[in-house]
Amino acid sequence: MPLAVGVIQTNGFPPVIAAADAMVKSGRVTLVYFGLAERAEFLVAVRGPTAEVRQAVAAGIQAAQATPPGDRLVSHYIVPNPPENVESVMPIDFTPLVDAFRF
Repeated sequence: MPLAVGVIQTNGFPPVIAAADAMVKSGRVTLVYFGLAERAEFLVAVRGPTAEVRQAVAAGIQAAQATPPGDRLVSHYIVPNPPENVESVMPIDFTPLVDAFRF
């Protein structure tokens, strides 16, 4: 079964935490990456079946936009079936740390 990856990027810590929380609660997805991007922006990435990732990203967007003013959603995207060479160079694969929480 092909697995999608969904990513949300924010410019503050509260919206990325709200997005990550909403994403893992709203769909059968696994959080595979959480970290800093350029310009002190935050990223959160989830993996799972494409329909579940779409649902999780939509919930994450809504949660990030509902945080107090000052922080905001910067971008988001979904890759339905990333090829293996992308998985090998980007931190979107299941690691031993998150494997225990895999859906």
